[in-house]
Amino acid sequence: MSSLVLGFQEMEKTQLLLVGGKGLHLGELSKIEGIQVPEGFCVTTVGYQKAIEQNETYHSLLDRLAMLKVEDRDQIGEISRKIRQIIMEVEIPSDVVKAVTHYLSQFGDEHAYAVRSSATAEDLPHASFAGQQDTYLNIIGVDSILQHINKCWASLFTDRAVIYRMQNGFDHSQVYLSVIVQRMVFPQASGILFTTDPITSNRKLLSIDASFGLGEALVSGLVSADCYKVQEGKIVDKRIAAKKLAIYGRKEGGTKTQQLDPDQQKTQTLTEQQILQLASIGRQIEAYFGCPQDIEWCLVDDTFYIVQSRPITTLYPIPEANDQENHVYVSVGHQQMMTDPMKPLGLSFFLLTTPAPMRKAGGRLFVDVTHQLASPVSRNILLNAMGQHDPLMKDALMNIIGRGDYIKSLPNDNKAPSPTRGNTDMLAQFENDPTIVTDLIKRTQVSIEELKQNIQTKSGPDLFDFILEDIQQLKKILFDPQSSAVFMAAMNASSWINEKMNEWLGEKNAADALSQSVPNNITSEMGLALMEVADVIRPYPEVISYLQHVKDDHFLDELVMFDGGQETQAAIYAYLHKYGMRCAGEIDISKTRWSEKPITLVPMILGNIKNFEPNAGNRKFEQGRQEALEKEQELLDRLKQLPDGEQKAKETKRMIDLIRNFIGYREYPKYGMVHRYFVYKQALLGEAEQLVKANVIHEIEDIYYLTFEELHEVVRTNKFDYQIISKRKDDYKFFEKLTPPRVITSDGEIIAGEYKRENLPAKAIVGLPVSSGVIEGRARVILNMEDADLEKGDILVTSFTDPGWTPLFVSIKGLVTEVGGLMTHGAVIAREYGLPAVVGVENATSLIKDGQRIRVHGTEGYIEIL
Repeated sequence: MSSLVLGFQEMEKTQLLLVGGKGLHLGELSKIEGIQVPEGFCVTTVGYQKAIEQNETYHSLLDRLAMLKVEDRDQIGEISRKIRQIIMEVEIPSDVVKAVTHYLSQFGDEHAYAVRSSATAEDLPHASFAGQQDTYLNIIGVDSILQHINKCWASLFTDRAVIYRMQNGFDHSQVYLSVIVQRMVFPQASGILFTTDPITSNRKLLSIDASFGLGEALVSGLVSADCYKVQEGKIVDKRIAAKKLAIYGRKEGGTKTQQLDPDQQKTQTLTEQQILQLASIGRQIEAYFGCPQDIEWCLVDDTFYIVQSRPITTLYPIPEANDQENHVYVSVGHQQMMTDPMKPLGLSFFLLTTPAPMRKAGGRLFVDVTHQLASPVSRNILLNAMGQHDPLMKDALMNIIGRGDYIKSLPNDNKAPSPTRGNTDMLAQFENDPTIVTDLIKRTQVSIEELKQNIQTKSGPDLFDFILEDIQQLKKILFDPQSSAVFMAAMNASSWINEKMNEWLGEKNAADALSQSVPNNITSEMGLALMEVADVIRPYPEVISYLQHVKDDHFLDELVMFDGGQETQAAIYAYLHKYGMRCAGEIDISKTRWSEKPITLVPMILGNIKNFEPNAGNRKFEQGRQEALEKEQELLDRLKQLPDGEQKAKETKRMIDLIRNFIGYREYPKYGMVHRYFVYKQALLGEAEQLVKANVIHEIEDIYYLTFEELHEVVRTNKFDYQIISKRKDDYKFFEKLTPPRVITSDGEIIAGEYKRENLPAKAIVGLPVSSGVIEGRARVILNMEDADLEKGDILVTSFTDPGWTPLFVSIKGLVTEVGGLMTHGAVIAREYGLPAVVGVENATSLIKDGQRIRVHGTEGYIEIL
């Protein structure tokens, strides 16, 4: 037959653009042995294109639609309505009518049919478009079916379909619609089968929703369905719903909604045997398509018919393992305060730097903690570290341990665990001597200066060998036992103070006030240093006015034309010399650094000029220092009043000194790592320029989509298959839409933790208290640092804050983040600046709206919307 209409059996795998996602899947399903699919055909996209290709009004409306943004709801609605009207009235080409009539006569034109839309951008691996276009049931007669083909075509331009395409970056003029005409079956029951549990994402748990009558009642939310869960051929859970209604097909066409008898309402829709039979069909279909499926089914006279199967697009990928054992993975991004996906070059640098057993999934890194959980000794070390980093992770791991049989326990091994930064067992004994920190910092600085000198002489494959050698040096510094011991001593001292002051004085989180304005914190100094840059610029109105209008990164060169420009340029360059290797998301080497895009700093500098008086940075630091000293004195005075008070005060003073001398260093190893990364990156970008000149790659940034090893090979051979980069760019876009889990198993199950709290206000949004105090203010929900426009006294609400966000902290009164723990960077800086902060707040950026007034309870760990 022509390419205008294709029967299910006639379709080829390559015909997505002819029959759309839904049609293609039906064609595939009907070829699987033993799977029953009601017969039917597709009116291909060629028919749709023929119908509208000559229509000038349609094309001009389409052009207008392309100019709009998601926000222009009213105009979208108006233009879409006009397009739908045109399509409803358009004449179906005569050869399409002829082909449809031919197929109907073969299948029996007296039968009832379902007429369903199948768009070319639908049921794709990266975007499901589920439910965006229309379906019509129980349509009888050629004329009526033809009329409903027009209706399906028109549904390509419902408001929701148009907006969905805009949000997902699809061009309206490149999306076409095929229409499925499929013989109706009149089921006693129907429903949906997910071959992966939609709640937990467990790939081994299959979930079936079932209700009486047609599936429309279920899909449209009219009825609750029974839910059955099947794992490895056994029914492991059943919930029987009260099913008050069912939709059935009428003999004369159309559908009717019917009340069910009270005794039928509580009846189990499928028998045990049917549940297992359906589960087996689901696994067969999943195996055929090679990925988890969302399947629509009908039961007619004891036979299961499959009317649709599509890939489940929302699942988080499982980290790859090379065996069939159970594994547990924890997210690196939640500990590093950077949950965005990383590009391949960024992932590979982080993998080269860490000794931990890492796995990749969804453009992010996960640590395989299975082995640590199996041994009682290392399990306790891990859980203690997780408690500091992210209590929700700790709770999720406790949940897995509580299952008992998921991970085989090893006998009690007393071997010292492998060296990771957070190992309390490796604390070297040392005096409480602040010069230790200055020596450690000096050592890193000398090493970086040597690297900068030596790397200049390297190029080509030699450069890659040199970087690999230098990464060994970086690892030595990062995992130096003395370095770890310094900040672990401070972290342990903080825990000790919080515990003992609560026990002895009834005071919560006392260490927070003691951590303000400590010396040697490279990250908090960075925020204050940007206030000093503002001080340099403040006396020069011409420079300020110029900066308010700059658009690109050449602004630094042009500054010298203004009065005060020379001083401004010098101040910004000095700042970049010390901090220019930083940025938001800095653990990913491919992210743009401030030195590469200095304009990123301009809004923050202008904000500091607007929000602060001269010398505010020094005053802020000094005020914090005074508050910490006063807090210390107050605690010691109160302790001395207690029984055995002198001894308690003496122990407490030693712990306070540990915090004051050493907690600032907590931020330094990461600064050293990021600094080195930037030196490597500049050298690699030099190689990328050569590759562009030699026409091996198209643009310098292409190297970010290669791993370190692949880039080494490309530089060595000057050969490259460009399709790799195109595919990885698509993957990266897909990964950006995924939300990484804190904890995931090798079954794909996402384990969520929860906070155990009592006596909170009714509508409190719960998180983890990390910096004391209560503050009220305007919430500013900011997802990209470049979009920050803060007034003094705003409360920053965001998904995560790694060190690159610190310059914003000087302008805010409080902080709320979706990830984080007691010792993650945002929490450390919040305490040092004296900002009340609550972190680890699930979905904070959607629960709290930009501009709302909120109250942040930094001591108790919750937020109220006022």
